[in-house]
Amino acid sequence: MVPFLDLKAPYQELRAELDAAWRRVNEAGWYVLGREVEAFEHEWAAYCGTQHCVGVANGLEALHLTLRAWGIGEGDEVIVPSHTFIATWLAVTYAGARPVPVEPDERTGNIDSNRIEAALSPRTRAIVPVHLYGQAAAMPEITAIAQRHGLKVLEDAAQAHGATWEGRRTGALGDAAAFSFYPGKNLGALGDAGAVTTNDSALADRLRVLRNYGSRVKYENEAAGYNERLDELQAAVLRAKLPRLDAWNDRRRRIAQRYLAQLAGLPSLELPLVALGADPVWHLFVVKTRGRSKLHDFLADRGIGTLIHYPIPPHLSGAYAASGYRRGDFPLAERLAAEVLSLPMGPHLTDAQAAEVVAAVRAFEDRR
Repeated sequence: MVPFLDLKAPYQELRAELDAAWRRVNEAGWYVLGREVEAFEHEWAAYCGTQHCVGVANGLEALHLTLRAWGIGEGDEVIVPSHTFIATWLAVTYAGARPVPVEPDERTGNIDSNRIEAALSPRTRAIVPVHLYGQAAAMPEITAIAQRHGLKVLEDAAQAHGATWEGRRTGALGDAAAFSFYPGKNLGALGDAGAVTTNDSALADRLRVLRNYGSRVKYENEAAGYNERLDELQAAVLRAKLPRLDAWNDRRRRIAQRYLAQLAGLPSLELPLVALGADPVWHLFVVKTRGRSKLHDFLADRGIGTLIHYPIPPHLSGAYAASGYRRGDFPLAERLAAEVLSLPMGPHLTDAQAAEVVAAVRAFEDRR
């Protein structure tokens, strides 16, 4: 069996550190907005290269609260990728604004910066590029567009912990960045968790108020806030894992290089492209093939796990049925939704398991 991702292995590797983290929190007897959250915020900000980090409950709220903190809401528009996990769109909707989709660069899956300006209107307030699959979007072009038009840039960095563009880490490439620490992420908690990084002191202060019922002093509510705080226990887990993140990302890179080298040249398989300037962390290794269902079934029969990220584009989901979108409105996103397949990827995938994946994919190709 080759699992798509082994979620038990990080605990087995870091059992002593993780057990100590849980004991530390329980012995302190402080479970909400305490020393662990504060320490993780400092450590994650330093890792990303920003002045501030604000821990929140999950990645969706990291996006949503940032848009709220900027005053984006009713009547506003926000540029989003047409090809992304639906949370990117939902955050805009929760803020009261309208998501405006822009098609991807099919080679990387990331938003095509050359298409953004055509989607702008007088109501546009922000751009939310997603660093999809662990590869940074073309941030110099995107931030240049934003500066020309007076827009905010909010990185959706949920899949890109440690990824860089021209040596600068995600989290420090826009006006703010939203991270998810869902268990399957490169840096994963043992449940939901998220954070926002920024160099904007006023934004960080506003986020700390909004995440905590609109309050900075107990029972004094200066805004209509939310209950979206990062838990002490999850912060302690993230602190235990953070020192291993770079090594785990390097392991992902080695697996990706093996896939790229040993699956090259297969006529029915399109491999991911790494853009010039990008150094991905390979949250996912996503191939494209018109025979996806057959390849998926072939690998499953051999005990090899795969997933589809993502089978239904947001504009065709039930969540946005009332928006009036129809099939064919965003053909590039629809094509990706029909053809992408994520192969096993993770820092604890063994060389033998990676070899099994390569052999199985090549065996499938030989049968065609």
